[in-house]
Amino acid sequence: MSEGSSQLKSPPSQQLDEQELLASLDLSRLPKHIAVIMDGNGRWARERSLPRVAGHRAGAEAARTVIQASSDLGIEVLTLYSFSSENWKRPRMEVRALMKLIEVNLRREIAELHRKGARVQVLGRLQDLPASLVKELEHARELTAHNQKLNLNLAINYSGRAEIVDAAQRLGEKIAQGELDPQDITEELFAQHLYDSEMPDPDLLIRTAGEFRVSNYLLWQIAYAEIWVTPVLWPDFCRVDFYQAIHDYQGRQRKFGGIAHAS
Repeated sequence: MSEGSSQLKSPPSQQLDEQELLASLDLSRLPKHIAVIMDGNGRWARERSLPRVAGHRAGAEAARTVIQASSDLGIEVLTLYSFSSENWKRPRMEVRALMKLIEVNLRREIAELHRKGARVQVLGRLQDLPASLVKELEHARELTAHNQKLNLNLAINYSGRAEIVDAAQRLGEKIAQGELDPQDITEELFAQHLYDSEMPDPDLLIRTAGEFRVSNYLLWQIAYAEIWVTPVLWPDFCRVDFYQAIHDYQGRQRKFGGIAHAS
């Protein structure tokens, strides 16, 4: 996808403030599932002559804001791209600091998330993560397993291609064991073998920092997602930006390959 693709560019801000944008939203037509590619932490830090980890810390505050805003609006599912499988290529010290930041923030926030009815799920290959982080993630999942207000998915050590490969392997094992006929594999059955088979496909995909890429994120699930790109760096992303994304989403006609439908 090129940066000249008009289908992906978000309309210019109408300069509405937070309350005006909130009032403009049709709460009966909110996206059920919002997925976010949180990009720009490093650039944010570099512009301020700070270490990259400072950008990640600031980005964690932006994530907290978006989680709270989603809860306040009644969004059903929020999926945050917290750490991709490709991020292991970054400097070792940065990766180590980011792993610890995720762990510490989760430990600090989980009681409040639980109190507010959030259900935490994790997407990705957890076996490669530090044991202490896996322990926190498992605790978060167990503690919040029965909550129903906001489904919060954390994509950690996540790769869209790897998720599809893992699903194919699970199906392959069933075929090898004689439990499944290859001819019986449908899109619906395949989707049931993804990391979270109960998760509805994203209606809206938000990407910050002005990049026009999906970056190996939820490749199966975003087939018909509306994509909204903003030049705002993730640490600067706030409720105004979040509401603007939803406002623009509600102004689009969704076709799903056929006749247009209001979002």
